[in-house]
Amino acid sequence: MPDSAPPPNPLLQSWPGPYGGVPPFDRIAPAHFPLAFDSAMAEHRAEIAAIANNAEPATFENTVAALEDAGRTYNRVMALWSIYTSTFNTREVQAIDLDWQPRFAAFADEITHNPRLFARLEAVYASPDKARLTPEQQRLVWKYHNGFVRQGARLAADEKAQLSAYNQQLASLYTRFSQNELADEERRHLVLEGPEDLKGLPASLADGYAAAAAEKGLEGRWVVANTRSAMEPFLTFSERRDLREAGWRMWIMRGDNGDAHDNNAICSEILQLRARRAKLLGYATHAHWRLEDAMARTPETAMALMLKVWPAAVARAKAEAAEMQALADREGAGIRIEPWDWRHYAEKVRKAAYDLDQAEVKPYLQMDRLKEALHWTSGELFGLRWSPAADVPTARPDISVYRVEGADGALVGLWYFDPYARKAKQSGAWMNEYRTQERFRRPVAPIVSNNCNFVPGRPGEPVLISWDDAVTMFHEFGHALHGLISGVSYPSLAGTNVARDFVELPSQLNEHWLPTPQVLSRFALHARTGEPMPEALSRKLKAAETFNQGFAVVEYLASAIVDMRLHLEGDKPLDMREFERRVLEEIGMPREIVMRHRIPHFGHVFGGDGYSAGYYSYLWSEVLAHDAFKAFEEAGGPFDGATARRYCETILAAGDTAPPEQAWRAFRGRDPDPEAYFRAKGFPVSGAA
Repeated sequence: MPDSAPPPNPLLQSWPGPYGGVPPFDRIAPAHFPLAFDSAMAEHRAEIAAIANNAEPATFENTVAALEDAGRTYNRVMALWSIYTSTFNTREVQAIDLDWQPRFAAFADEITHNPRLFARLEAVYASPDKARLTPEQQRLVWKYHNGFVRQGARLAADEKAQLSAYNQQLASLYTRFSQNELADEERRHLVLEGPEDLKGLPASLADGYAAAAAEKGLEGRWVVANTRSAMEPFLTFSERRDLREAGWRMWIMRGDNGDAHDNNAICSEILQLRARRAKLLGYATHAHWRLEDAMARTPETAMALMLKVWPAAVARAKAEAAEMQALADREGAGIRIEPWDWRHYAEKVRKAAYDLDQAEVKPYLQMDRLKEALHWTSGELFGLRWSPAADVPTARPDISVYRVEGADGALVGLWYFDPYARKAKQSGAWMNEYRTQERFRRPVAPIVSNNCNFVPGRPGEPVLISWDDAVTMFHEFGHALHGLISGVSYPSLAGTNVARDFVELPSQLNEHWLPTPQVLSRFALHARTGEPMPEALSRKLKAAETFNQGFAVVEYLASAIVDMRLHLEGDKPLDMREFERRVLEEIGMPREIVMRHRIPHFGHVFGGDGYSAGYYSYLWSEVLAHDAFKAFEEAGGPFDGATARRYCETILAAGDTAPPEQAWRAFRGRDPDPEAYFRAKGFPVSGAA
């Protein structure tokens, strides 16, 4: 009897199930991907050849629309692969990724460097018939043409070959960088041996560390993982200064330990290759290439904003450090405030100045209740309704899925929530887009996810998170809303496919709804008593909004300035440690603060091109976000219906159908005003002029 045929590769099939299909996480494994990559590439290559070799004159429909419709299998496979490399990045996945990333880069260049294809695209771009297209179609033509040109479509054949070689080398380096960063997060951790090591830690935090230890087979001990969500609360509450220093040093030295996972040489090589690529493409530096189609347009404009904010932030941070030093002196601690002391003494100052103790706040911040707050807020603002989608497979039982409906009951999309830290998952918090909204050939509902790294507590106990983590939940949910509420025809223009320094506007604006009385009174419920947060405590939170903002802005902005300076250096080799030290010295970095992301673990910048020369985007978008929330306040309050509808129509639903500055003016009626940002930080408003 002949052997039965192997089952079909689930990655190459249309997604089965309800909601227009869902990812078949119950059927796929890493071993499915290599064959799927080969097959999907071959299919996409044939689609491109059919468009490029079409004998008919180039039109929007047979060229641009055809390009938009091509590569659906490939895009579907790659969407799932991005989920695996960020959330299930096992050794098997890492090996596949290291092998395939250069091939993905070469394949992308194969498309953009196809001369017949670009000739047809350019014909549509230059045709007088373009004026008869809809505004969205004209924007799509521009986006394809601009993208092809920026990726080297006009270069000579030998220049294209060189450019592709750079891109393939960079793809390998990005993968190695990210895998090294993950390795240092997974293989290094701080072990607390006994009760004396727990001094100062809230019980809920200690329970989480005990659970982390049990996962590593260290029962009876406690483990502080080398991740932000585990380390920052330890640095805040631990009274063991020696352990704070040990944990802090471990955390800030990721990728910088002079071993097999050291990223310094990789960073230098990435910078040189980026500079050479930019020069080949006709740009002065990588920063000039990256910002050309951003809202800021030039590195000089972005740097000007950063340097406008920097002096005020440093002045505030120095005042904050002086307050902490004075408190330590009054305690008779006999210490000089160091970076591993900052969060600990900041918490003491907060308690003394505002009678606000984060340990008092945390019992009101239950992760599940805050998840409900996200859903409720989106319903009040945008009419969204949320319900569990029990008929959707997930890769793990602790990942939940929700059906999202509009006020009319129609399906909007699906939202996956992956909240917990685990081995093989990258640290931090982020939003993924599994499927992009469109109305091109047929209506397609988007599928998005939010991913966090919370430390689970004891079974059956609510997971309590910090105020900063609650803010992060609202931030990342803003990205999810951007993907879900999208209402455009073409997927390339949908949702978060906007300029890098505009994409953070919805996320940073969404943070503003967390501290509102409407949210806190309903969802900040005590984990033990179920009582809502007392009004007196919420008033303390409000009064302390500008507390420690010097530190927060300095640690972020130092990273953003170093990022931009790195990418303005050209292609000369750099010593990463020396460069970081020199730039921070030049700008007057306070000695008590370290960059939020030091160069060797700056994944935003060296894990891919995404935020390279673009980490300033968070500041740029935050200025917009504060100004946008001011529009709600001017209209009568944070839940003003008319303002929410205008924001939804001009920003969230519009995607990239218009340039970002045009979308902003459609919402706000004028150019951005940084005054609200300066006021929110407690900085002198004169700096906004």
